[in-house]
Amino acid sequence: MKRRDRVPTQPRPIEHRVLITATLCLIAIGAVMVYSASSARNLLEAGGSGTGYLIRYVGLGLIALAGMHIMARHGVELLRRLTPLLLLGSFAALVLVLIPGIGTEVNGARSWLGPGIFSPQPSELMKLALILYCAQFLAAHPRRIQTFRGMMSPVGYVAGAAAFLVIIEPDTGTTIVIVGIVASMLIVAGVPIRYLGYCAAIGLVLLLILVLLQPYQQDRLTSFIDPWAAKSGEGFQSVQGQIALGSGGLFGVGIGQSVQKVFYLPEAHTDFILAVIGEELGLVGVSVVIALFGLIVWSGLRIARSARDQYAKLLATGLTALIACQALLNIFVVLGMAPLTGVPLPFVSYGPTNLIVILAAVGLLLNLADRNRAYMRLVDTDREPRERPVADRDRRRRDGGPRRAGAGSRRRAAG
Repeated sequence: MKRRDRVPTQPRPIEHRVLITATLCLIAIGAVMVYSASSARNLLEAGGSGTGYLIRYVGLGLIALAGMHIMARHGVELLRRLTPLLLLGSFAALVLVLIPGIGTEVNGARSWLGPGIFSPQPSELMKLALILYCAQFLAAHPRRIQTFRGMMSPVGYVAGAAAFLVIIEPDTGTTIVIVGIVASMLIVAGVPIRYLGYCAAIGLVLLLILVLLQPYQQDRLTSFIDPWAAKSGEGFQSVQGQIALGSGGLFGVGIGQSVQKVFYLPEAHTDFILAVIGEELGLVGVSVVIALFGLIVWSGLRIARSARDQYAKLLATGLTALIACQALLNIFVVLGMAPLTGVPLPFVSYGPTNLIVILAAVGLLLNLADRNRAYMRLVDTDREPRERPVADRDRRRRDGGPRRAGAGSRRRAAG
């Protein structure tokens, strides 16, 4: 029987292990805190066991984890072929959600398709579609984006159209996340910073016009500047979140012991779940959550740095920016450092579509990390010298040794 050469196995890179560990830790924290933040109010308002949101979160989490596994194995190849269809479908869904009777309005924003608990949110799908599209286009046209006109056409126009459809829902928070994602990818692609400065100036002017045209945006801005002056109106949620964080102290009041989540804090299990974490687990709990997000961002950037081609580098950058921008915006809002935006905390907040999209992003990052490992294993195998057969070595040693010795003896005898 022929002995088959064994290809040396290379262990998974540390960023792969750190990424999946931090993700699972955040999901576990999310399950505990969603139950803690929603159970008491469910019991008071609707009766029952108070486990409704926990069951939904766990069920959605299992579905999302299965999707993450699929993305980790075949996601990059699959979605790269489906990118145009995914982008067009996202635009169509964003248009449909604005139509009365099709889109569902919640808290003043028409961001969901159809009624029901599991209504999809097209803006979440658009974030992933834009990342895939921008990575594909920017990798294929590296020189075209070196001019302002080339950057705007078509990347700037596509991203601008998506941001416009999202902001008129209105959903300012998701719009900010989209802008942050696209800007991060353009920087990594090598677009001159001054072009991004031009776009930022145009965006600020448009945002100012939007604030002037919509009274509720003005109320949110003024409540952000001085929330305590409007603590009975637009600043109520921000004030209650700050009270919850301050009540927790260093180690918190204990799991399930929060007072703010029951009587005062709106959307405790979604947008302001970090405030409940701060009250029940204290500064230590909030620091652990932030540290886990830091590990995810570190892993994503490391995967982007070791990517074998420009497409993989840009894709990893966009996926990492998706998680980082959304987490930072939610944390800033809860801490009172940004106006209320309605952006959930990734992995932890209850949000069906957001959880599925975020875990799909993690699956794609894991797939990119495995592709990097496979490439490095191939390079190492090619560089490793092949071992000669034992019979050839013995024959060479046997034949070569006596010949050199015999030749030397003949020369000495002749001398």
